Amino acid sequence: MTEGDTIFALASGAGVAGIAVIRVSGPDAGAALGALLRGPLPRPRVATHARLYLPGAAAAGGRGAAEDNVLDVGLVLWFPGPHSFTGEDVAELHIHGGRACLEAVTRALAAVGPLRPAEAGEFSRRAFENGKMDLTQAESLADLVAAETEAQRRQAMGQLMGALAARYDGWRARLIGLAGEVEAVIDFADEELPQGLTEGVFPKITALCEEISAHLADGHRGERLRSGLTAVILGPPNVGKSSLLNRLAGREAAIVAATAGTTRDVIEVHLDLHGMPVMVADTAGLRAAAEAVEEEGVRRARARAEGADIKIIVLDAQDWPDLDPATESLIDEDCLVMVNKIDLRDPRCPPGETLYIGGGKNKIPIYCVSAKTEAGLPDALEGLAEMARARLGPGASAPLTRARHRQALEDTLSALRRIDPGKAIELNAEDLRLAARGLGRITGRVDVEDILERIFADFCIGK
Repeated sequence: MTEGDTIFALASGAGVAGIAVIRVSGPDAGAALGALLRGPLPRPRVATHARLYLPGAAAAGGRGAAEDNVLDVGLVLWFPGPHSFTGEDVAELHIHGGRACLEAVTRALAAVGPLRPAEAGEFSRRAFENGKMDLTQAESLADLVAAETEAQRRQAMGQLMGALAARYDGWRARLIGLAGEVEAVIDFADEELPQGLTEGVFPKITALCEEISAHLADGHRGERLRSGLTAVILGPPNVGKSSLLNRLAGREAAIVAATAGTTRDVIEVHLDLHGMPVMVADTAGLRAAAEAVEEEGVRRARARAEGADIKIIVLDAQDWPDLDPATESLIDEDCLVMVNKIDLRDPRCPPGETLYIGGGKNKIPIYCVSAKTEAGLPDALEGLAEMARARLGPGASAPLTRARHRQALEDTLSALRRIDPGKAIELNAEDLRLAARGLGRITGRVDVEDILERIFADFCIGK
C-alpha cells in the first residue's frame, strides 16, 4: 500500500450481474474519469448517464466510427474529496455487469495511469486514515457485508452508527480527565496545592472498573452472534438425524439410508433461524462402533457435543420413551429433544411437553416430529429459535463483537486495577495513561499501525 496512489476496484459482487460498480479513489480519480468520458466531469454527487470511451492512447484510431471506442454506457458519479467515502476524490462507474464489460473498463483504467488495482480493504482503510470512520465502524462495515441474518445485520448496523465507539470514547474521555487531575499534582509539585486534590479520582476509577467489568461479563453474546451459534444433532443410529438435517437445510446435505451407521463424519449446514445465525451439524449415531471408521465418527460426535451451544437430541418414536444410556448421558439444560418418525407411531407427547431427566432437575422440551412429512417441525424450529434467542439476546445495545476489543478492555481493566492510593502518584499516572491507551486501540485513536493490516486484510477488494 502506497500513500497517495489512485486505486480502483470492483465494489459490487463478483460474477455476472445486471449492474456492476467500479470505484476509483485518489488524487488522479478525476483525471481518470475525465479520460474515460472524453469531456468535463459531471456535477458532484449527481448520477449522470454517459458513455465511457477508451482513453486517448488506447483508442482505435482510423478503424471506423467513434462508436468503436465506446466501452459501455452507464451512470457515473463524481465525489470530490473530502466529501466522499474515503475522504479523497472518488469516482464511481455503474456499468453493465457482464465479464467482458468489466474487463474492458478495468483495462482502460489501468491504461490511464497512474492507477493501480486496490488491495483488500484499502478503500475502508483510507476512510479510516482520513477520519471518515473509526476502527469499530470499519470492522462493522465488514460485518455488515458478511451478515447473513437479521440479527447479525442489526448488530453490525448499530456498530456502524457509532454505538460502540461512543461508549469507548466516553470511557476514554473520562480517563483522560482523571489523568489530567493526577498530572496536575505531578506538574505543580512545587506549588501549594489544596490537600486531597486527587482523593476524588479513586472512587471514579472504581466506578469505571465496574462499568467495564459489566461490559465484559456479557457471555460473549456479540461475538457469538457475529460468528453464529453451534447446534449439533445427536442420537442413536437410524433415528432420522440426517433426514432432519436435510429438512432444516432445505436440501440434500446428508446421505440418507436405512442402514445404521451411514453418517461417519460431521456434516454442517448454516441456517437463518428466525433471524438467528445457527450452524447445525449432523453426527454419527451414538453406539458401540463395529469398526474403526465408525468409532472415529462416534468420537467426533461426542467431541462436537461438548463444544456446542445447543444439542438437538433425536429419538425414534418407535422406541419412545426408552432412552439408551449413551444418549441419556448427553441430555442437559442445553438440549432440545425431537421424537422423530411420528408418521410410523404416535408417541403421545404433544409439542411443548416437559421431559424430566435426572430426578426432575432439568426441564427439557420435547417436540414430536416427522422428518418425512414435516409434521411438528414448525413448533420444533420455534423452540430451537427460542433457545438461540436466549443465548444471543437480549444483550447490550453496543455489545463486544471481537476478541481484539475484549483483549484491549481487559488490558485497560488490568491497568485501572493497579491504581492504588498507597502507590506513588507517578505510577498511578502511568497506569491511567496505559488504560486510556488500551481504549484508544479499539477505536484507533492511538497505536494502531500494528493492527491495521490484520483488520483490513479480512475485507473484500472493493471495500
